[in-house]
Amino acid sequence: MSTAIVVFAKAPVPGLAKTRLAPALGEAGAAALAERMLRHALAQAVAADVGPVELCAAPDASHPALQAAAAAQGVRLTEQGTGDLGLRMHRAFARSLMHHGRVLLIGTDAPSLDAGVLRQAASALQDHDAVFVPALDGGYALVGQRRADPRWFSDMRWSHDRVMEDTRERLRAAGVRWAELPAVADIDEPADLVHLPTGWLDGLDVVSSVEEQQP
Repeated sequence: MSTAIVVFAKAPVPGLAKTRLAPALGEAGAAALAERMLRHALAQAVAADVGPVELCAAPDASHPALQAAAAAQGVRLTEQGTGDLGLRMHRAFARSLMHHGRVLLIGTDAPSLDAGVLRQAASALQDHDAVFVPALDGGYALVGQRRADPRWFSDMRWSHDRVMEDTRERLRAAGVRWAELPAVADIDEPADLVHLPTGWLDGLDVVSSVEEQQP
C-alpha cells in the first residue's frame, strides 16, 4: 500500500516566507532560504519513494517558484485553501486519504527530515493510527494518518511550545495509537540557523549577518 506525501509550503515571497529569519537574513535572504528548503523537502519526499508526492501551497499555487519546484520534481501542485492551519491540514488529509491508505504531511523548514526519516514514518503507519516527528521547539515537523480525524487539529492553538504535548493529550483522549520518531530542528528563528546543512547559506549574501547571530 502506497503512502502519499503532502508537502505544505508558502510561496517564497519576501515579507511572507520565513519572516522570523529576516533579522538575520533580511526579507530577501529569508525568502531565498525558504525556496531552498522547499526544493530540498520536495526532493527528499520524492527520494523516499513510498508513494505520490503533492506540493500543497499557500496562499495559492500561482507563484512561479512553486510551479517551478513542482515541475522540477514532477509532483502535483495544489492549494491549501482558506482557514487556520488545522483546517487546512485536515482538508489535505481527507482529500488524500480518499485515494491512498496512508498519508504523511510535512512542512519545508526541517532539513533533517530526509528520505530515510520519511520511509521510517511510512513504515510506522503499518501498525499505528498516526505517526509524528516532533520538533525541538515543541511543535512537530511531520504528521501521518491512516484516517482523517479533525479532532487532532480543530480549535488548536498553533505556533507555541506545547503544540506536540497538546496533540498528545488529544490523542490519548481519543484512544489513538501513535508512533513518534526522534525530534528534529525547525528553522524558524535566527538561532536555528546553526542547524542548517553546511553551505546552505552560500550564495544568499547573508553569511556575515548570520555569523553575528552565533554565540
